[in-house]
Amino acid sequence: MKTLFKNIKQLVQVRPESTQYVAGVQMKELPCIDNAWLLVEDGIITDFGEMTGCPAIQVDEEVECTGRLVMPTWCDSHTHIVYAGNREKEFVDRINGLSYEEIAERGGGILNSAKRLREISEEELYEQSRVRLEEIMAMGTGAVEIKSGYGLSADSELKMLWVIKRLKQNYPVQIKATFLGAHAIPDEFKNNGAGYIDMLINEVMPKIAKENLAEYVDVFCEKGYFDVEDTEKILAAGKNFGLIPKIHVNQFNVIGGVQAGVKYNALSVDHLEELSDQDIQTLKKSGTMPVALPSCSFFLSIPYTPARRIIDAGLPLALATDYNPGSTPSGNMSLVVAIACIKMKMNPEEAINAATINGAYAMGVADRVGSITKGKKASLIVTKPLNSYASIAYSYGANHIERVFIR
Repeated sequence: MKTLFKNIKQLVQVRPESTQYVAGVQMKELPCIDNAWLLVEDGIITDFGEMTGCPAIQVDEEVECTGRLVMPTWCDSHTHIVYAGNREKEFVDRINGLSYEEIAERGGGILNSAKRLREISEEELYEQSRVRLEEIMAMGTGAVEIKSGYGLSADSELKMLWVIKRLKQNYPVQIKATFLGAHAIPDEFKNNGAGYIDMLINEVMPKIAKENLAEYVDVFCEKGYFDVEDTEKILAAGKNFGLIPKIHVNQFNVIGGVQAGVKYNALSVDHLEELSDQDIQTLKKSGTMPVALPSCSFFLSIPYTPARRIIDAGLPLALATDYNPGSTPSGNMSLVVAIACIKMKMNPEEAINAATINGAYAMGVADRVGSITKGKKASLIVTKPLNSYASIAYSYGANHIERVFIR
């Protein structure tokens, strides 16, 4: 099937095949073609250019884009959308003065989500998660990483990963699965953290490898959760089972997690609300992508990842939603781009690069999505009529998306 998008006001994020990500000053560059056309054949981008050179060919469908921008769909490299119920009560508790840590100490937070998830069936979990996936697709997300981590038992972690596998099979969106059993210590292992880690490594990881249930392994490396020694043990074991490392790190404290991630060639280190000069120097010597989660900072009223320090140091940066029931109950990547511009002082070009090509790299799909590139999958956003792509951040409360095409 051939589809021609024509009279595009601006074709955004046009990249050569060799671009894996952009860093430093390159993040300020967002290549575009004005008054453009784009040809898609059987779900793949095959050609594009200025309308003056638009070929006269027979196609199955023409999409009129006068006044509209066409750009790649968002690549959300950090989510937890497979979860049960919600945590609205904790939201009110925070308004009333309790901190994230105090809520966790009272049995809330991750342990609350784990209790809910253990109580529901795989089918019910799938149905709840399917609704969220369809929601983010409608908001322009064409590639998404989904983590386990709300099971905290062998059976429940595997239940989450089976649900993610079903979502992969049933939806055209690009999905990557991450095993995050090391999200918190469950109550039954409260005084035996080492035993819990051994269970994840010796009982769960072999089953994940056997059934090909995940591509990545993740750890919440933070005070009160998993320390650097724990993190390194889990990442090393994950690599032995073919799982590529990613880490939650530096959300509240700098404890050496960035160094652990780089040591084990982590694809990304995510959160980074707290960041030392040493962390920046460590990242400079790596291929690890820093990932910021600005809607988490917005929701929890914690510091924002220092984007300017990261980019001005010559590093790349990706943006993701952290969509989860406790600290970011939103998968709206357009809002993430807006918050990054408004609160983190990223310019629109940097934010769009961070939410597309760099996000694709942070979940290992930069060769398939994240830019307008010949040979990549045609996962596309067609906006409503806009003055420019800066409108996405400027008019932050509006829905600028008219249509979404995924593959």
